[in-house]
Amino acid sequence: MAPPGLPADRVPADLTLLRHLAGPPQATWIGHSSFVLSLAGHAVLIDPVFADRIGLLYPRHVAPGLLPEHLPPLAAVLLSHNHYDHLDLPSLRAIDPAVPLVVPAGLASYLRRRLPGRRLIELAWWETTSIQGLQITFVPARHWSRRIGMGRNCSLWGGYVLAAEGTSLYYAGDSAWFEGFAEIGRRFPGLDTAFIPIGAYTPGWFMEHHHLNPEQAGEAFVQTGARRLVPMHWGTFQMADESLREPIVRLQAWWQGQGLPAQRLLIPQVGATRVLIQD
Repeated sequence: MAPPGLPADRVPADLTLLRHLAGPPQATWIGHSSFVLSLAGHAVLIDPVFADRIGLLYPRHVAPGLLPEHLPPLAAVLLSHNHYDHLDLPSLRAIDPAVPLVVPAGLASYLRRRLPGRRLIELAWWETTSIQGLQITFVPARHWSRRIGMGRNCSLWGGYVLAAEGTSLYYAGDSAWFEGFAEIGRRFPGLDTAFIPIGAYTPGWFMEHHHLNPEQAGEAFVQTGARRLVPMHWGTFQMADESLREPIVRLQAWWQGQGLPAQRLLIPQVGATRVLIQD
């Protein structure tokens, strides 16, 4: 494995902006695949991991951009699947227990035993729930699930489309390349922003069955038809052979080679809140 190199850039969180939910849609990167997204005056937390390491093997190379006490009032917490870099039980226990958890089908029984009293909403692929005016749809990905206490693929995995007031955001979760990106674009035309993973792809002969490489992530973005891309799943934990910054360098090179408008690629900083302004 290559040395990790420098992690993603981090800036102090602007808590005033983070909690200003009445404005346009915005995204705050906690690191790796963890985000706070706000849409139509409501905030959701996706795949929260505040831990210093995951699975006892992978240390965190940049501090989380937010801590639980910094979070705005939440409409929901969304979990994409049960892998440890996306589902961290101590992080979930630190969140207001009144906030509902939206989870893939098959995961509620595991969480109910470990997070008693929580409201759990299970979704299968293409199912939708409505929370405080947000339409939350669980969409497919090409990945898998497994965790201590659960067998392989006993629960689903996927991403989410959030929609309200004519704006929709797509969060891909973890995925390798599959034709589903185009299908998501067909079912949700006019996506505003796609959050797509770009890291943990080396060596390709093995990892390509589980994760996108940066060039594939760019093609997946094009397939969705989204207006802008926020790359995630890089710069925080070194989970494969490439260094922490290699994914974003490769994505930028691909982007420029395709001649895509620079303003459509929003490279996040850990802790920063980016306003997602429609154009």
